[in-house]
Amino acid sequence: MKPVRKAVFPVAGLGTRFLPATKAVPKELLPVVDKPLVQYAIDEAHAAGIEQMIFVTGRGKNAIEDYFDIAYELEATLTARSKTDILATLEGSRLDPGDAVFVRQQEPLGLGHAVWCARDIVGDEPFAVLLPDELLWNPGNPCLKQMVATYEAKGGNVLGVLEVPHEHTGRYGIVSPGTVEGRVTEVKGLVEKPKPAEAPSRLAIIGRYILQPDVMGILAAGERGAGNEIQLTDGMAKLIGKQPFHALTVDGDRHDCGDKAGFIQANIALALERADIGPDVKAFIEKL
Repeated sequence: MKPVRKAVFPVAGLGTRFLPATKAVPKELLPVVDKPLVQYAIDEAHAAGIEQMIFVTGRGKNAIEDYFDIAYELEATLTARSKTDILATLEGSRLDPGDAVFVRQQEPLGLGHAVWCARDIVGDEPFAVLLPDELLWNPGNPCLKQMVATYEAKGGNVLGVLEVPHEHTGRYGIVSPGTVEGRVTEVKGLVEKPKPAEAPSRLAIIGRYILQPDVMGILAAGERGAGNEIQLTDGMAKLIGKQPFHALTVDGDRHDCGDKAGFIQANIALALERADIGPDVKAFIEKL
């Protein structure tokens, strides 16, 4: 069983729900407290042992590449002024040479298509997929690290899931469950955005995947699914029964930062945990 060394980050989306802010700034660089969304996903990947980060970008997303580069002028200025404490905050935003790969998705044809665009970099290795919009917060035991442990025990493919309200199943890919062992559920099938009356469970895929490279060959066919897009869920569904497939109910707080309310809630929740600003934020909330 090969280790999971590579992770794909689909970051080509237009961020229309956050216009006009995302007219000039990629939504993945919008800050939660003082770090951009994509940085939380990178930190999670590093904690899980991921070595190579593959970013699937689109037009207007060059700022993401710049973010993970060395900012010579800024760092030289901070060094000259002995601002070592501020300089230290930049360490997580640098990726070592060769650890970041950027590929372009020319057309917005769906998540499955975005993942397929990384096929030549992924090669014949298992890989993770992380959607930065989904901030899964568990700094003590990050969610992808939990999933890697499940992969090492079960092999095959692993999906990160959480239970959602019955009426929300139409927003997610939903797992058709088999046997259950603690927080690990055998995946018997997948349904993309089913109506509540047709949903086989309330286990929703929440933007974290560990997949075998075989899915790339399926996605290459370009079959359209929900929304007339190439759906990753449809590609994965064709591997079920051919390879081990499990869903892990992850332990952590989920913040849907692709939604305005979820984004603001994430800022509040993470700010309250901070010793430097938490008390002031709490005092302000109590006044409202």
